[in-house]
Amino acid sequence: MAWNKFLSIRILLTALLIAAGTQACSISYKFNGAALDYSVYKTIQIGSFPIRAALVYPQLQQTFETELSDYITRNTRLKSVDSGADLQIEGEFTGYSLSPQAVTEDAYASKTRLTVTVRVKYIDNKNEKNNIDQSFSSYRDFDSSEMLTDVQDELCQQIAKELVDLIFNATLGNW
Repeated sequence: MAWNKFLSIRILLTALLIAAGTQACSISYKFNGAALDYSVYKTIQIGSFPIRAALVYPQLQQTFETELSDYITRNTRLKSVDSGADLQIEGEFTGYSLSPQAVTEDAYASKTRLTVTVRVKYIDNKNEKNNIDQSFSSYRDFDSSEMLTDVQDELCQQIAKELVDLIFNATLGNW
């Protein structure tokens, strides 16, 4: 009987200590998009991203530009304008290439890699030390038995999303 009473008190004290500890000390992270001071930055100009790569897939430009614009709209409070913006993003596609991967014992590639590279110019008209002129790349592998034309749309959508994430984090996300 005394043992049960001691055990009950011990459990109660442990619960109280845990409750007090979680209220006294807590860590909070906030991942809600951009790391911008909205009292300073109110507008953004998103330029076009022409394809300057040797190989060309025209739909990539529209897919990427739409994804970038939508992502910025969803994750910031910046208003998109055509000129005189606080921030500007523009660039060009500089690479669109295929390369063999995972070569089998008979010297044939079992996978092919599609790599897309985009050069981005990020201009902060309020603080030029935040300016960026950088290239970003992303790739996807696909089975070599598949034709590029059959998988190209899906691969380019996936690559565009990853490129937008990388670009947003390096510019507006300020990671």
